[in-house]
Amino acid sequence: MTENFSDEMVQLRHLNIVWFKRDLRLSDNKVLCDASTQGQILPLYIVEPDLWSQKDMSYRHYKFLGDAINSLDRDLRLKKSRLVIKVGNAVDVFSYLNKKYKKITIWSHKETWNGWTYERDKEVAHWAKSNNVDWIEYKRNGVVRGLQNRDGWSKQWYREMNMPICGLTESIKTTVEPSDSLPSAEDLNLEFDGLVKSQKGSREEAERLLNEFLNKSGKNYSSQMSSPLTAYDSCSRLSAYIAFGIMSVREVFQALELNKYKLKDLDKDSRNSWNRSFKSFSSRLRWHCHFIQKLEDQPQIEFNNLHSAYDGVREHEFDHAKFHSWKFGNTGFPMVDACMRSLIATGWLNFRMRAMLISFASYHLWLHWRETSLWLANLFVDYEPGIHYSQVQMQSGTTGINTIRIYNPVKQGYDHDPDGTFVKTWLPELSGISKKYIHTPWLSSVLPKGYLEPIVDELSSRKLAAKAVYEIRKNSDFKKVAKSIYVKHGSRKKSKLTFGASKNKKRKIIHQEELPL
Repeated sequence: MTENFSDEMVQLRHLNIVWFKRDLRLSDNKVLCDASTQGQILPLYIVEPDLWSQKDMSYRHYKFLGDAINSLDRDLRLKKSRLVIKVGNAVDVFSYLNKKYKKITIWSHKETWNGWTYERDKEVAHWAKSNNVDWIEYKRNGVVRGLQNRDGWSKQWYREMNMPICGLTESIKTTVEPSDSLPSAEDLNLEFDGLVKSQKGSREEAERLLNEFLNKSGKNYSSQMSSPLTAYDSCSRLSAYIAFGIMSVREVFQALELNKYKLKDLDKDSRNSWNRSFKSFSSRLRWHCHFIQKLEDQPQIEFNNLHSAYDGVREHEFDHAKFHSWKFGNTGFPMVDACMRSLIATGWLNFRMRAMLISFASYHLWLHWRETSLWLANLFVDYEPGIHYSQVQMQSGTTGINTIRIYNPVKQGYDHDPDGTFVKTWLPELSGISKKYIHTPWLSSVLPKGYLEPIVDELSSRKLAAKAVYEIRKNSDFKKVAKSIYVKHGSRKKSKLTFGASKNKKRKIIHQEELPL
């Protein structure tokens, strides 16, 4: 990026820079709405090469981002504006603009994302303060910065979700500023990663999916979201659009609430199905922000065990051969392998199957969650660090406050793909095997050619893992630390804390938080 600009290019005026990050939309973008009332603005997106060199970033993320940026630019042009792209370090970009213009103000949403963006924002804040530049930041999706505790957080969230949605009714006064070209994936050293069937990251597609879910496909969401056979069609598939900010959580929440009023005209059975699904979906919108709030409150969740008692438990026993087999769907367990191969090809998987993949890696294979989480972060187009690392730790048993749940991949197969339809779609080498052995092909008389024996014994590996994890919970200090974690992160509507094992369920700590991503 050059700093050589002619005198006539320099326009000595106050410039409001709207820094788009994870809010790639015009609707319900209060940052853009408010900045637009202050005079000329510069709608800016910064492509940061250093971000795209991080281990959790991938080709499929950038492909989706490219769609979103082009969609945002089209929408801005309808408002007589345009999106300006700058490639480089954020501090360098703002330094360049600050030299070029008499005075700048930066407007943006507060970003709660991966560790790299956390450190980058601290650098931008330091630079802005040192250069007397105002940086105005707004809350995003009900996540609160500097939260003292979780008391009443849910009430605050609902209040935030019911606030009016702002929109732009007039053209935007935009400063003319040269734009860089959007780099190609190859320019950023992002290699093709096997994605063959991806969602398109446009606002139009997000609106279409929301409308379809609320009026047609979401009817049986609550009963069909667990099976990969039905989840692709019954889930909203909006997670990536929310993660990139193409659509806000508030927009989805209010559209859902509006549609509830339409149910009164339906027959009783249909009305009950829709009500169950809407209630289930609405709760998961809140969980979405609840998990991101955890990362906001404790950024180290991305890197360290939430409960310190698990430090050192898996780190020194990492089996790279097992990791490689798991990564590419070659474990010998059909449901695990089919889920991984489908994820590689499509970039999406329903929650229960995500949980099973993590559980299998963390317990049966005894792999540390940090390495497996990075691999999955690369594959999930809807990768959202706050949700991702909280869920990975939860399914790996390292939070100290959640139910330990070890998924049996064979049982999951028979429960959610009894005829093997999903398995055979993604594992063609098992196409000829009978329904009886579709999830235990090693028990058939002849193992199908091209498919492997299981890399571990399911029962013994599961029992050994359970024993190791539960032994740690017997430590006298375990519950004391777990209580402090709950005080900081536990979901609750009232200030009164309740902590401890359930009387009705053995070995249970607090509750299991689930989110069908």
